[in-house]
Amino acid sequence: MSERKKAVDPRRYSREVVDGPKQTPSRAMLRAVGFKDADFSKPQIGIASTWANLTPCNMHINELAQEAEAGANAAGGKGVLFNTITVSDGISMGSPGMRYSLVSREVIADSIETVVGAEGFDGFVAIGGCDKNMPGCAMAIARLNRPAVFVYGGTIRPGGQRRDIVAVFEAVGAHAAGKLSDRELAEVERTAIPGPGSCGGMYTANTMASAIEALGLSLPDSSAQDAVSDIKRSDSRRAGEAVVKLVQRGIRPSDILSRKAFENAITVTIALGGSTNAVLHLLAIARAARVKLSLDDFTRIGRRVPVLADLRPSGRYAMSELVAIGGIQPLMRRLLDRGLLHGECLTVTGRTLAENLAKVRDYPAGQDIIQSFETPIKKDSHLVVLYGNLAPEGAVAKISGKEGLQFAGRARVFDGEEKATAAILAGKVKAGDVVVIRYEGPRGGPGMREMLSPTGAIMGRGLGDQVALLTDGRFSGGSHGFVVGHVAPEAAVGGPIALLRNGDPITIDAVHRTLEIGVSAAELARRRKTWRAPKPYATHGVLAKYARVVSSASEGAVTD
Repeated sequence: MSERKKAVDPRRYSREVVDGPKQTPSRAMLRAVGFKDADFSKPQIGIASTWANLTPCNMHINELAQEAEAGANAAGGKGVLFNTITVSDGISMGSPGMRYSLVSREVIADSIETVVGAEGFDGFVAIGGCDKNMPGCAMAIARLNRPAVFVYGGTIRPGGQRRDIVAVFEAVGAHAAGKLSDRELAEVERTAIPGPGSCGGMYTANTMASAIEALGLSLPDSSAQDAVSDIKRSDSRRAGEAVVKLVQRGIRPSDILSRKAFENAITVTIALGGSTNAVLHLLAIARAARVKLSLDDFTRIGRRVPVLADLRPSGRYAMSELVAIGGIQPLMRRLLDRGLLHGECLTVTGRTLAENLAKVRDYPAGQDIIQSFETPIKKDSHLVVLYGNLAPEGAVAKISGKEGLQFAGRARVFDGEEKATAAILAGKVKAGDVVVIRYEGPRGGPGMREMLSPTGAIMGRGLGDQVALLTDGRFSGGSHGFVVGHVAPEAAVGGPIALLRNGDPITIDAVHRTLEIGVSAAELARRRKTWRAPKPYATHGVLAKYARVVSSASEGAVTD
């Protein structure tokens, strides 16, 4: 193990809470929840669980949290389990409730920071299993800068006929087009989600788990394990043990979360064909870590990193099938050997990334999930940052190459997701249209809803290569087709997307990385004079508070 730091006081924070006569009341309270005399002299390790019985992604996490607690105790710490919230994107998708999804990322980060800070934990484990609680956990780790390990809850196994949640959304579109009967739709509904675990493709959950492992915040292989497996339980227990070792050695997130570590995370995300949400979340985690990162870094790195994984939504395979052939560690070893990863970056093992990968074996011969550098899925990044008179601060496109690299069409403008989805399902959107869904940005939504319902409807109706979708909202990792999100400035603050009208010509060019409206500057200026900001969706409560303070999507849509 690399000697990176000398040991420090392993009870730096808990000492202030439980030592001495003055803190007798604290000890009295803790005895009531199970502390014994010996526990007060041990490092206290918080176990942040995102367990909830409202989504398959998190329904099993309490068991993993108990394993992490046991691991911390076995290593000489005192584990203390606590919960934070989660919400289900898959359940709230396409409804007003989806406005709370991105908001929950901030609430989760805030709540973990609050508990760990208030209770004086010397280190902690954070366990996440759904799209927003994973970056929320990582943001809390970065903010607190106390020894910590992230554990991924694990991927779901495929449902009947290798279905997953995206198959359900696309079945809705197929049903609307008359391609699927009521009975067939019901059969998809009943068989697609077989049990615990996060959505099964390289969607946002598996993307962020992989990115966080590449950052160095989770143990090797944590991102590529089935949710229901002995190895995932072992991973959780070992995470509890690892945090105690980090506390004893004084290794903090700031020792791990360097700019090079974020470059590693971007590289792995691209190679896996990951979700556009990774752009938003990595910007937010970097902000919490006080590391300079921008949209342009994704472009710079993306020019030299190919897409190698043939994974859903654009590809053929599920995450559990990648797990079966070795997960992402052999891919990371290939990237390292190619000079595309910074091997010197420290990780939560106490070793460098290169040391972690030194004995990793390559994938078995004959597998075709991970392609070679000579025959990539795409020779450069599928995450394309676009600029132009329609997105002066940038927009993020997900271009696999299968839908083409350029799209020109006429705007079909909708103020809000519901109107757009209804029009698509009713057959009112035609080939050549650029569907524009606006007032769905961080502030205008508020909450930057994901557009899986409209993209699923487009794919289900067979228009995936004939229609583009443009929004100041964002996309589920399950969305595919010619899609552009995160358009900034957003409509709610008067960005150019607010000035679009039906029939305006729009050109999306992934080669030259431009997003342009074919309307003169003079005409846009005239339209701006008559534009008025709409009334806010919420005037009180968490949505209103979020809308008042949230930053642009180009900055990660953060609230601190």
